[in-house]
Amino acid sequence: MFRVSMIALLLAASVAGCANDSSSGRAGPPQDPADYHGVPTDSRPPAMVPAPVAR
Repeated sequence: MFRVSMIALLLAASVAGCANDSSSGRAGPPQDPADYHGVPTDSRPPAMVPAPVAR
C-alpha cells in the first residue's frame, strides 16, 4: 500500500510541476534588457531561407 501511495504522490507532484512551466515558449519573443545599448545579444546565426523563385 505504501508503494501505491508513493507512486500516486510522485505522479501528482510531476503533474503539478508541469502546470506552471514558464519555459514552454508561450511567453512571446525575448525582451532586450533595460541597459541594452545596441549591442547584439543574440549569438545564433541567422536562419537560412531559400531565395524566392523568380517568375
